[in-house]
Amino acid sequence: MSTNQYGKPLRGTPMSILEINDLKNLARKRVPKMFFDYADSGAYTEGTYRANEEDFARIKLRQRVLVDMSDRSLESTMIGEKVRMPVALAPTGMTGMQHPDGEILAAQAAEEFGIPFTLSTMSICSIEDVAENTKKPFWFQLYVLRDRNFVYNLIDRAKAAKCSALVLTLDLQILGQRHKDLRNGLSAPPKFTPKHIWQMATRPGWAFGMLGTRRRTFRNIVGHAKGVGDLASLSSWTTEQFDTKLSWKDVEWIKERWGGKLILKGINDVEDAIMASKTGADAIIVSNHGGRQLDGAPSSISMVEPIVDAVGDRIEVHMDGGIRSGQDVLKALCLGAKGTYIGRPFLYGLGAMGKPGVTKALEIIYKEMDTTLALCGKRLITQANRDMLLR
Repeated sequence: MSTNQYGKPLRGTPMSILEINDLKNLARKRVPKMFFDYADSGAYTEGTYRANEEDFARIKLRQRVLVDMSDRSLESTMIGEKVRMPVALAPTGMTGMQHPDGEILAAQAAEEFGIPFTLSTMSICSIEDVAENTKKPFWFQLYVLRDRNFVYNLIDRAKAAKCSALVLTLDLQILGQRHKDLRNGLSAPPKFTPKHIWQMATRPGWAFGMLGTRRRTFRNIVGHAKGVGDLASLSSWTTEQFDTKLSWKDVEWIKERWGGKLILKGINDVEDAIMASKTGADAIIVSNHGGRQLDGAPSSISMVEPIVDAVGDRIEVHMDGGIRSGQDVLKALCLGAKGTYIGRPFLYGLGAMGKPGVTKALEIIYKEMDTTLALCGKRLITQANRDMLLR
């Protein structure tokens, strides 16, 4: 049962929240529309965004009976780090606009649960903010921008914060068009238009929470990038920073400067996976950016098996995109993934209930995975394999 900061049950929520969709519905009521839509949308027609979820449903599990289901364990490792379950919190932009100080709260929930948290370059809370409010190392996700001095500094800041892995995103050299964000006039902090004022006024809990924090803009950038000191300069700087010339050769200098464990995020093609396996990176994430980049691309889960078969044991394969349950996690593991990432599920929890909501999302996924593992006749999550699926 989820509790508030005083250890008391959250009024009206614990018994009614049984699945991730329950958190989604609650978040929709508590988060201003522009920020809820940011988390819950894809590019163009949103076909790939929908396929990420729908293709999981097409994968069927084999139910087994009269086998020993006792003493089950979901413990595993991701890039050598022990995890309570093979799930990490994915890097998500503007997490601190779903709930005040959102990145800090999500990082704390992940730390307490025993799984990795990944901070986005485009976070509201900075690297330093999260480091000061957590006890264990977290992971940092890097966008390579045209301002290389800024990128060098970001890497050095992540090292200074003792981040234990760098997640390099490869699929954002150009921004996919997200219609909802354009129609909503999305910005952080929000512009004070009549539409936005109404959205905030009708979400008083969110609004009062935001008044109580100083973290309302992209704190990894403002004050760190040259010439960026306010919202106006941030907006113009960001639109000019996507690096269309980014290539495989850039992975080498990033890996050298970082010097630690490196994960390459955004692989959704077999040829790219093979190239990634030759870079010396520790893992790849099979991902289409949550359906927010190339609309019409295949779902992430549909690419896991062919990519695993192509790279073998040369590099660890993880995946994200479309996971909404513990069963989805198990299906990805059965197809060969060694780890998974959730973005929207924890954002729904954060928007719905703050830190306890993130914990609730993790509890839901953990319980679903544990029960499903048992009904498939296995005791250990490390035993997940393709024989557990109906072909």
